[in-house]
Amino acid sequence: MDKNAIWKWLILVVLTAGSLVVVCPPKEKIRYGLDLKGGTSFEVGIDEEQIRQEIQSRSTTLTVEEVEREVRNILNGAQARALEVLRNRVDSLGISEPIIFPGKNNRIIIQLPGIGENMRKEAEKSILSVAFLEFRMVHEKNDELVDKLFEKNLAPEGYSIDRVGNGFFYERDRKFSDSAMDSAYKEKLGRFNVPDAGYEFMLEKLDKERRTVYRPFFVKRRRELSGEYLKDASVDYRSLGQPVVKIQFDSQGARKFANITSDYAPSGAKNPNPNKMCYLAIVLDGTLYSAPYIREAIYGGKAEISGSFSLSEATFLSNILRAGSLPAPVKIVEKRFVAPSLGSDSIRSGVRAAIYGGIGILVFMLGYYLISGVIADLALLLNIILLPLGMIATAGFLGIFLKESTGGSPIKLPVLTLPGIAGIALTFGMAVDANILIFERIREESQLGKRLWTAITAGYDRAFLAILDSNLTTILTGIILFIVGSGPIRGFAVTLCAGLIVSMFTAIVVTKLFFGVIASRTKIQTLKMFRIIKNPNIDFLKKWKTATAVSVMAIIISWGLMIAQGIKEPGKIFGVDFTGGLSVTFMFDKKQPVAAIRDALSSSGIREAYIQYQEEIEKGGNIFLQIRTGADLIDGKKPAQLIKSALEDKFPDAQFTIAQEDEVGSQVGDELKRRAAWSIAIALLGMIIYLSWRFELAFAMGAVVALLHDVLITVGLYSACGRPISLTVVAALLTIAGYSVNDTIVIFDRIREDLRLVRDKSFREICNLSVNQTLSRTLLTSFTTFIAIVMFLVFCRGDINDFALAMCIGMVTGTYSTVFIATPVVLMWYRGRKPEFATKRT
Repeated sequence: MDKNAIWKWLILVVLTAGSLVVVCPPKEKIRYGLDLKGGTSFEVGIDEEQIRQEIQSRSTTLTVEEVEREVRNILNGAQARALEVLRNRVDSLGISEPIIFPGKNNRIIIQLPGIGENMRKEAEKSILSVAFLEFRMVHEKNDELVDKLFEKNLAPEGYSIDRVGNGFFYERDRKFSDSAMDSAYKEKLGRFNVPDAGYEFMLEKLDKERRTVYRPFFVKRRRELSGEYLKDASVDYRSLGQPVVKIQFDSQGARKFANITSDYAPSGAKNPNPNKMCYLAIVLDGTLYSAPYIREAIYGGKAEISGSFSLSEATFLSNILRAGSLPAPVKIVEKRFVAPSLGSDSIRSGVRAAIYGGIGILVFMLGYYLISGVIADLALLLNIILLPLGMIATAGFLGIFLKESTGGSPIKLPVLTLPGIAGIALTFGMAVDANILIFERIREESQLGKRLWTAITAGYDRAFLAILDSNLTTILTGIILFIVGSGPIRGFAVTLCAGLIVSMFTAIVVTKLFFGVIASRTKIQTLKMFRIIKNPNIDFLKKWKTATAVSVMAIIISWGLMIAQGIKEPGKIFGVDFTGGLSVTFMFDKKQPVAAIRDALSSSGIREAYIQYQEEIEKGGNIFLQIRTGADLIDGKKPAQLIKSALEDKFPDAQFTIAQEDEVGSQVGDELKRRAAWSIAIALLGMIIYLSWRFELAFAMGAVVALLHDVLITVGLYSACGRPISLTVVAALLTIAGYSVNDTIVIFDRIREDLRLVRDKSFREICNLSVNQTLSRTLLTSFTTFIAIVMFLVFCRGDINDFALAMCIGMVTGTYSTVFIATPVVLMWYRGRKPEFATKRT
């Protein structure tokens, strides 16, 4: 028996207790996304008036037409650039799964899931910060000018002069409120006793003898270098623990920074005096953070922003700089609380479907594998309990690969959204798969006449490599998707990796502990199990040409129809997430359930609609109904009027009236599309490298071809059902891809084993033998996962139903491609000869 069993039991108890601690009480610890619980919505607008004022302040000679021309130049493309910068900033706050998309009139809508008051304020601060970094020179006679201010007892409004230590500084008047420091005051402060119009009066905040004081500088308005060349920013510490922000420029910025510091260093081209040092002011969004001396030329493009700020302030500053500066100042036009986009009905039906599916899987495993099924069911329940701890550990590990920092925020569960639930669904399917692999192997070893514990041990040993290879390939894919991807792709990756790690632990370690108890504490000599297919001997590979032709025809026909439809009406192929569309906001007298609204819209021909109730945070606290859908005409009618008519017909007492109608851009911006494409491409490359290392290149290509086959067939047939592709469907496709690879590798692992054990058969015969040997496992795993997916398809509507339909199609094609696509590709590659590893001994 296992000598280390006691330690493994102890580890299981500790992990279970730890996972329960991090998730209890669930109402406080589990955070849900916008689709499940709602959150806060900001409508951000580019501040054209502030842009106009800044242009006029730089030059008073410009005509009105010239100013307006400058404003248009700044606004040209500003919305797209601002959207990506704001997306990076929200990511750096640690807020998972935000929804960000462009609106009309240079507006940007940012919806953040389930955040509290403090996080909302931090988000507002991050959104409004322009993050315009400037390096400016300080007046060469700054010290003399400052001394004269103190000698004449001159202080700007709201400040007084005070002696601290050996020097004089300004101190803030406590009676002078923050609200008084508006833009007019700041403009007046900048003109305080300046030697000429080319300079600006600025104050650097310092901590002296536990007091907050301010040191004055006369700073040039003209900048020497801006933050557009910034490459990175991070928090560091000085010897006494004071946080500072380290910044690094790109190659062009490094050259410019070296030239500036070289010119103004003692004996430099612009400072020939060897005994004189010049100040270089570091200004962010009009605030002076520090003004160090230039002692020598600085090469390498590195600098430091120091100041009297806390760790959280330094972290915030570094995150803002790293995310990038906004191309124009912005303002928050409106703030609203938003209800779950799926609606309470969809959430309830989703929970009900998950429960029914889970019960179906538990009952099937119990009925088919009997005692072993009881152990598998216990392992699945432990998966649910251990998953929260696995998600925290996985999110922490994957966070290492990100540039964004959350500033040491406390450990907490990642936000749970529909794509995340998709990852969990896949991991439970794979958890059952690992148990089925082990049980089928134990059955084979028992049929050879081995005793119970010997058969159990051999079964685990035989199944281990297949479980390891299939799960590690999917985990590697998940890591790459998280690093390169964004938004929902990252949410999917976290839950996928966490679930796989937990399920591997329960399948390989925990279930063996249970079997050890049975073998050592009971009189059971054999593990009885049912068997649907006994010793199958089907020549699957004989049909590969016919199967390939069917697949090619299905892809050509379905994609041909989809492309033809897409050329005529793109909105019917890609959803609002990708194409943008129309946002219609309604006022009403009586609130209606989201499910009923969705049914009313669907009966009127509007199948895809993002439905959400919103409540104003400020102003009157009014509640609105917002519906986002495609902008294309439906049966010759405008969508807005069609929506209004559908609501009036279905709910005549509700008195729905259109309050606002806007065009909105796609939630998936160009940058996000590029990152998603790169993430998938790199994930495929990583898969090819890993499988080539574990098997050979031919096997890697077989797995990739099968994966592409499954995705292409699923997209084509899903589109043929008249449903547009949305982010929900993308989550389903990622799930299908992971499932397809897992299924294929199990067969490949059996082929590798049989090649080393069976010497009297050809490569084709061995491949066919391996497919037959794993046929029970393939069908059983597909069936158990299908139970859960069908429940979602039957009981759920909206996005969850779309997800389930895509998954059902993908499950069927995945099972088909494992047998008829992946293995034939390997056979064609070798053309009858055996792989090199066939000569190696087991």
